[in-house]
Amino acid sequence: MQSLRELYRIGVGPSSSHTMGPALAASRFRARFPQAVAFQAVLHGSLAATGRGHGTDAALERAFAPHPTAIAWRADSVLPFHPNGLDLAALDAAGGELGRWRVFSVGGGALREEGEAEPVAVYDVTAMAELLAWCEVRGKALWEHAHEREGETLWPHLASCWQTMRRTLARGLAAEGELPGGLRLKRKAKAMLARSRGVRAVTVSGFALAVMEENAAGGEVVTAPTCGSCGVVPAVLARLQGDLMAPDEDIIRALATAGLVGNLVKRNASISGAEVGCQGEVGTACAMAAAAAAQLLGGSPRQCEYAAEMALEHHLGLTCDPVLGLVQMPCIERNAFAATRALDCAEFALCGDGSHRIGFDEVVAAMKATGRDMNQRYRETAEGGLAVLRPQAAWLMGS
Repeated sequence: MQSLRELYRIGVGPSSSHTMGPALAASRFRARFPQAVAFQAVLHGSLAATGRGHGTDAALERAFAPHPTAIAWRADSVLPFHPNGLDLAALDAAGGELGRWRVFSVGGGALREEGEAEPVAVYDVTAMAELLAWCEVRGKALWEHAHEREGETLWPHLASCWQTMRRTLARGLAAEGELPGGLRLKRKAKAMLARSRGVRAVTVSGFALAVMEENAAGGEVVTAPTCGSCGVVPAVLARLQGDLMAPDEDIIRALATAGLVGNLVKRNASISGAEVGCQGEVGTACAMAAAAAAQLLGGSPRQCEYAAEMALEHHLGLTCDPVLGLVQMPCIERNAFAATRALDCAEFALCGDGSHRIGFDEVVAAMKATGRDMNQRYRETAEGGLAVLRPQAAWLMGS
């Protein structure tokens, strides 16, 4: 598994795979050809199908500015390596091609080339069972494995991520008005918090809405593990920090534990909605938050694993079907409900000693198989499920 720095990325929304990834690819490609005066981009598969709603074109144009960028959309061209394929070309003043690059945005803002060697592993464990065995032999917590493998340099990054999450939450709770895009959705987080009266489920839902509304508006967020699922972990951690009066050090350690969970899913299945549906995004985020919550509430590594297993298990089969290709419906509310479920899973796990029949690794394998079997229409193509609805009815405008 790679460093947690590769899982937790600070960037702007609304999508890590459709906005952050292509922007990073364009930036790297531009640096290879400083003499270029124009660029071309061909978007394949899911990048083309929902790219306009996710702001892929705007991200590419910003990265290549002030040079002109011609963009071609090929939604019917699904490349075998990954659904989020991107072809870039650099042009000289005469229109001649200086070079081209095919790259894939594989989720969470990460890029891969077909045939590229696996990234250098920072962690030698490849399964939750191995991680639990490591903890039990040494009598240590899950987050301590991250410390052993990455050292002291990990903690400033996680601290920066936590501060960014808190700033995003604060902005989201203060903002009002309408979100950009054709749905004309109004922000709900500020009003929800005002009416919450301290009810935990309402408060944590409001926190998740606040972060996701900022993401939908193109604000700065932290992938956890993606932009489309970035509201779950900060909502749960912020609520528990308030409840428990927990110091930032405890929260950052919980982030490390959550990151290990997310990394295992990323390695053994996928966190890309275009590859396995929303179970890989919101389902993984819920598992991450559940493990972190169980740890903050005093749970053992096995209780943390149980919480994560339940959280992911009960998101199996969740489709990625954004209406109009925007990271708004149903994405925003899905984060809110996943945040409350994460807390429920943590508390349920703490009722026992962590013993259970189905392990986290088995659920990850089931999620991968389910995602691969899922019809392509339900994997971030906006061609099935809720995505085929159109915002014509009054009830839909308020959802």
